[in-house]
Amino acid sequence: MPTATLAELSAQNVLHARARLGEGPLWDDTKQALYWVDILNHRVHIFEPSSGDDCHWDVGDVGSALALMAGDRLLVALGNRLGQLDLSSGTVETLHTFDFEPPGTRFNDGKCDPQGRFWIGSMSPEHPGQAALYRYDPDGSVHTMETGLTISNGLGWSPDGSTFYLTDSPQRQIYAYRFDGATGEISDRTVAIDLSDADEAIEPDGLAIDTDGNIWTALWDGGCVACFSPTGESLGRVTLPVPRPTCPSFGGPNHQTLYVTTASVGLSQQEIQQGFYSGDLFAIAAPVPGLPTHRFGA
Repeated sequence: MPTATLAELSAQNVLHARARLGEGPLWDDTKQALYWVDILNHRVHIFEPSSGDDCHWDVGDVGSALALMAGDRLLVALGNRLGQLDLSSGTVETLHTFDFEPPGTRFNDGKCDPQGRFWIGSMSPEHPGQAALYRYDPDGSVHTMETGLTISNGLGWSPDGSTFYLTDSPQRQIYAYRFDGATGEISDRTVAIDLSDADEAIEPDGLAIDTDGNIWTALWDGGCVACFSPTGESLGRVTLPVPRPTCPSFGGPNHQTLYVTTASVGLSQQEIQQGFYSGDLFAIAAPVPGLPTHRFGA
């Protein structure tokens, strides 16, 4: 993919959401709609691109990540617990509660693997190295998969399912692991993308993988989505008119629209004025289709 191709792409503002902390976009092929969360406003949204309509459910807690479930339900990561949101009634049923230490630790980004297991990381920004990555299986069992993290973030799988990616935002690194789909185990961690030496004060946030295996990551305080090859080569960036993009996700009929959530939290008045559309939802016509969304229990 030529760098010039990415430089020519533009991000279209498709929803004036003004979210405090938009995150976790998740495409539903059945409904042809995008679920996403506004973490600090405790809302799970559904956006319908065909009409431009957006509605939300108040889940009563910081909801940071989602997964599709059978029936009209969503798996939701809420603070220190996993729950299922009944979309017809708006009620949330707790499935599993975690005893996080130290205080202030909460869930962050999460995603289902191709086998239907839900991977979810925690964040503990005030206590570096105290966050972790967990795997929640359809049988209700919970497995700790990685420790020593600070803000467990963007995660995904290569098209052939042999590689698992995980971001630790304050370290400014995206890790690659060998992934065993049959057992759900990860091993042999390496650094796939290293931004720790970059002059910019940016952090990799959420990520998405396309069908060529390229890694698309939102750069918090970088005002863009960056694309890297499977070998870690920088392929370029797509600029957004806001400083804090949070997470990309492929969607649309052919999975060739890259939706990007953004945040307004923590910005000064001057920064908000300069990035007036902070917290809105954007869409980019991607040159390569993305991988489909995996359902919990699939």
